[in-house]
Amino acid sequence: MAGAQVWKNSKFTIDRNQGKAPGTVIFRLSGPFTARDMHGALSPDQLRNTFEAEEGDAPHVLHIMDLTEVPYMDSAGLGMIVSHYVRCQGRGVRLVLAGVSPRVVQLLEMTKVDGFFPRVGAVEEADRV
Repeated sequence: MAGAQVWKNSKFTIDRNQGKAPGTVIFRLSGPFTARDMHGALSPDQLRNTFEAEEGDAPHVLHIMDLTEVPYMDSAGLGMIVSHYVRCQGRGVRLVLAGVSPRVVQLLEMTKVDGFFPRVGAVEEADRV
């Protein structure tokens, strides 16, 4: 019998950093992007506020979601990305996904939202999209 794949020794985290170009924000997600892991690590308000502009921020033109360290996500994780995409569209901010694993690409394709998000292999490539 095959064992289940487990993402060991890693909890879900989101780090928010300014990019090199003015107006660029990089969200580095790490760990399983699932309802259980998201809400076990952050309150709903903390999670929502992570993606909002902070006081004193320059106007945002590009948000990069670095998913390099996200082995998989469920519908709750996908919902967070889609919700953020909608907010970005309303504000004229481009959203680019970087480092998307094959398993996450499969989810994007299966749910037919893959066409909404430009994808790049690494954060450094995002400015070229």
